[in-house]
Amino acid sequence: MTSAVLWTTAPNPEIDVEEAAPPGVSWHPGPGHTVLAVVDFPPDSVMAQPEFDFASAGAEQMQHLPGLAERFERDNPGMHTTQSVDYALVLQGKVWLDLGDGDPSLLAAGDVVIQQRTRHAWRNQGTDPARVAFVLIGTDRDS
Repeated sequence: MTSAVLWTTAPNPEIDVEEAAPPGVSWHPGPGHTVLAVVDFPPDSVMAQPEFDFASAGAEQMQHLPGLAERFERDNPGMHTTQSVDYALVLQGKVWLDLGDGDPSLLAAGDVVIQQRTRHAWRNQGTDPARVAFVLIGTDRDS
């Protein structure tokens, strides 16, 4: 899995900012802040391999997904709830949106989803990687 925060803004952002997403910037925007990120989701089967190291993957998420990794549920990998309105645009491949109701929705390149502080997880039940762009808009309402 690879991910990158490309840009962030604060409320009433500066216009002439050279780098608004330095390394270590939080993935979870505060009220009025925004985050633009792109995530490549490998097939879920990658995590099912016997040699997959969950402890190392968890430590890597804490390092590379600050502000978001802490929201992942321990008993349901990938499931989380954010205090943001999220626009998700599937750029490549297929990905499944799991809302915890037992029936994940299949999304393909070109599909758009709007999440409003919804408990969810992104899953790749296919055989090829999927790429999704996210715009997260922080709210002041607790999840």
